[in-house]
Amino acid sequence: MLRTSFRGQLWVILGMACALSFVGCKRGSQGSKSGKLYVVTTTGMLADAAKRVGGDKVHVEGLMGPSVDPHLYKATAADTRKLAEAGLVLYNGLHLEGKMQEILTKMGRSKPVVAATDKIDRKLLRKPAGYKGAYDPHVWFDVSLWEQVVRRVGEALVKVDPKNKATYEANAKAYVKELVDLHKWVKKELAMIPEGRRVLVTSHDAFGYFGQAYGLKVVGLQGISTVSEAGLKDIERVINLIVTKKLPAIFAETSVSDNAVKAVMERCARRKHNVAMGGKLYSDAMGPEGTPEGTYVGMVRFNVNTVKKALSVSSSSAQK
Repeated sequence: MLRTSFRGQLWVILGMACALSFVGCKRGSQGSKSGKLYVVTTTGMLADAAKRVGGDKVHVEGLMGPSVDPHLYKATAADTRKLAEAGLVLYNGLHLEGKMQEILTKMGRSKPVVAATDKIDRKLLRKPAGYKGAYDPHVWFDVSLWEQVVRRVGEALVKVDPKNKATYEANAKAYVKELVDLHKWVKKELAMIPEGRRVLVTSHDAFGYFGQAYGLKVVGLQGISTVSEAGLKDIERVINLIVTKKLPAIFAETSVSDNAVKAVMERCARRKHNVAMGGKLYSDAMGPEGTPEGTYVGMVRFNVNTVKKALSVSSSSAQK
């Protein structure tokens, strides 16, 4: 009797799951919330772009909030429901969302799922050493590349929701103009750092495009992905660089553990060079919603101001 009862309960549970799955698929085919196109993105940067371009015609939700590392992120059951219900799914691509790739690929067979970097000329992408056949996915650190992502978001919105084409194209054009001005501002600000101190040491190699576009040498304790931890050789290599060049600051990241950064600071001190914590930079995630850093433009400005202030300090001042 007990076995029969258990089997009966199991079939009820399975039946409810199937029914919920059907409802989810049905809502997903509608792809709207409150009469607006329902857009789901992976990263906060893409959510911000979709909001700026979509305006009041879209309802946008980003799966990854502040301090979330997209390299390690795994979709939850709630995320899967949102993806199923969305009228458009936007993700970065270039293997940034490595642990979500399978579900994104499956979703793409039944609904619009767009890699926002898919139309960037591959000649403009970085090919980090040690990652044969893969590109650096952190394109948002070069504002001129992010302009292309914003245009791609606009194209995706127009294709899914052509009746609001005029709104999407006008918003995308205005936002791109703002980004062109931002790109020029970043160049001007970072050029003020004394040339010998234009070295950015961070938790992982997320800032390659940043350095390439704005004239900084970038050194990461880890590679482009945070899946593997920094080894002793990596730490020793960075310590030698900091001590030799007498760099005034090293930077942690909001979405990555700062343990390796602190270890570098301690070992530099043993070698009679006190390198300061220049601050925490926003790398793979933006700041809290409702703050300036919770927007793409605000995040970029915060990072630039933080880097400029810390690296412009003289070595003698940093020792105090």
